[in-house]
Amino acid sequence: MRTPWADGPEYVTQCPIKPGGVYTYRFTIEDQEGTLWWHAHSRWLRATVYGALVILPKQGSHFPFSQPKKDIPILLGEWWNKDIIVIQRQTQFTGAAPNISDAYTINGQPGDLYRCSSQDTLKFLVNPGETILLRVINAALNQQLFFSVANHKLIVVGADAAYNKPFTTNIIMVGPGQTTNVILTADQPPARYYMAARAYASAQNAPFDNTTTTAVLEYTNLRSGANSRPLLPQFPAFNDTNAVTSFTSQMRSIPKNNIKVPNQINENLFFTVGLGLVSCTPGPRCQGPNNTRFAASMNNVSFVFPRRTSLLQAYYQNIPGIYTLDFPPVPPVKFDYTGNVSRVLRQPGFGTKLYKIKFGSNVQIVLQDTAIFSVEDHPIHLHGYHFWVVGQGFGNFNPQTDTAKFNLNDPPVRNTIDVPVGGWAVIRFVADNPGVWLFHCHIDSHLAWGLAMSFIVENGKGEKQTMEPPPPDLPQC
Repeated sequence: MRTPWADGPEYVTQCPIKPGGVYTYRFTIEDQEGTLWWHAHSRWLRATVYGALVILPKQGSHFPFSQPKKDIPILLGEWWNKDIIVIQRQTQFTGAAPNISDAYTINGQPGDLYRCSSQDTLKFLVNPGETILLRVINAALNQQLFFSVANHKLIVVGADAAYNKPFTTNIIMVGPGQTTNVILTADQPPARYYMAARAYASAQNAPFDNTTTTAVLEYTNLRSGANSRPLLPQFPAFNDTNAVTSFTSQMRSIPKNNIKVPNQINENLFFTVGLGLVSCTPGPRCQGPNNTRFAASMNNVSFVFPRRTSLLQAYYQNIPGIYTLDFPPVPPVKFDYTGNVSRVLRQPGFGTKLYKIKFGSNVQIVLQDTAIFSVEDHPIHLHGYHFWVVGQGFGNFNPQTDTAKFNLNDPPVRNTIDVPVGGWAVIRFVADNPGVWLFHCHIDSHLAWGLAMSFIVENGKGEKQTMEPPPPDLPQC
């Protein structure tokens, strides 16, 4: 809050930290408990530069559930055997989709289903009857992931540094950028059990890494010599959207005193999200479908990052020529978003277009997936804010019928929402954190193709509502 200079996306809130450079992020944690994470936001360095950020209850307060005996961060990652920056450059040069990853990881280790790491599989020891809090973080660059622990129930108690009403499940789905806290009780016969993650891949006919990463949950009272192969959990099919819907539909927030979902909306926005194609004729041969290169957009605008300075610095110092304030609040053209889309709509426009919001506004955004290239589940992240997810569904959003179904009593609180494949999600938030905030798909290949935009939330009145000035060590371009 009020320290947007500590947010981090390159060319949005700061210029990149140069090789050998140093920058200290300073911020105050307010109204957040649970699990977040930190990561690089420059090019695709996030593939390996990340870690957990655990926010414990204040002294004198407690979890809204019984204190677990163990507290274990579980960071799900994605690994390539090649230099990830080389892969990014190749992708941008050819216009094709990036090479799929060679492995997924749990806390940096792929697990013993991959020959290269069979000797280094992580092992977590538990005593019978213990409760364990698993803080599951999806740090994968480009892939949504299912996560499960063989023969053990998972009680979901939080997501994205907010508590939820507990519910029990066998499996969770975590999109890139999301975190989910679950409680596991070691109540099974003494043995070795796999905790594992594998892909949820929703795009039609798109290649993906179809491997499984594992770690071992091992009971301490095993019989001598009982080192049999651990049991693997049963996963849904890689494209089982029903399983994902069943999981996400159970999310309900724990309402806080005096913090209510806004009913009166000042900014009612409608954003289409999805991929597109840019023609390479005339021009060099491209390796996307039918001699095209991939692009992505919101409301048919493919976001172009500046290079001379950051958007926040340009806004704060009134530097002209860096951005424009004409991002469309609704799609420029209405069409059957999830049906057969005309070829005319496949190619987006390009620009650094921002949308300005008055401080204190109540904002609603409808996020609508499109079938321009293929319908797909998109994890959309809003920097600087939590938001309420008041509704989700499939097909084209219908304001006459779908609005009546909104949950305004206990909707889940998130900072990253997976827009359902071929569907829509509606979020609401109060614009009470001034600054320039990136709003983007957390699949990094989609972000690089332009599936993003930025909000300017104007400074409020009064000391507590005004953003702090830039720190003296802010990196310069």
